Amino acid sequence: MYAKERNDRSPLRVFKNSVHGGLGEGNLGVVMSRAGVGKTAFLIGVALDDLMRGRRVLHVANGDSLDHVRQFYDEIFQELQRTGAAENSSAVHLTVERSRIIHTYRGVEMNTARIVKDTEFYRRHADFTPEVLIVDGFDFAAAGDEDLARLKDLAGELKAELWLSALTHRDDPATDPRGVPGAVARFEPWIGVMVVLEPQEGATIVRLVKDHDNPDVKELQVQLDPRTLLLLAE
Repeated sequence: MYAKERNDRSPLRVFKNSVHGGLGEGNLGVVMSRAGVGKTAFLIGVALDDLMRGRRVLHVANGDSLDHVRQFYDEIFQELQRTGAAENSSAVHLTVERSRIIHTYRGVEMNTARIVKDTEFYRRHADFTPEVLIVDGFDFAAAGDEDLARLKDLAGELKAELWLSALTHRDDPATDPRGVPGAVARFEPWIGVMVVLEPQEGATIVRLVKDHDNPDVKELQVQLDPRTLLLLAE
């Protein structure tokens, strides 16, 4: 399915080279940034890498329409095709579509109970058990310990990798020395991997700030395309 042995522009490449064992099944990963920096694009890049490897992805999004999320996938997939990281094949695109479900929450609150309920619905009624679960727009400020514990349990039950996005603010009242806002840092016991995205002229920088229980987190000097959040093409 790949034009190359691997998708050299996927942000997952960062983790395979830098995170001990990647995110890994049963674990939670969090990508953080201010609004507009690229959390959604980053997560879609992660999802596409898995989809193009034949893995099932459930993408749940808060606030966006189904068409908007699908269009975002198509744009990044087309970029992969343009640069030769994916075969220019309608069959490949069809496989991606068949291996992915997008579920959006518009007009209703995204919360842990709904995520768990809807995931179970797809398992029971669509015979769709995701190997990767993307949760874009999770409200960490409104969450409690039981929410993160339940999401961690869900990842374990699915034997899936579960990625969440977290919105940060310039004036967040409390951050730790790594730049992780207090709304996220308080849930660190349940989170395996933490990533911060930072804007820079002509690129977006990805910083790895937590690598499971590894005390020596590898420093990353990785630049992503600010539009697609794929690794910059050479």
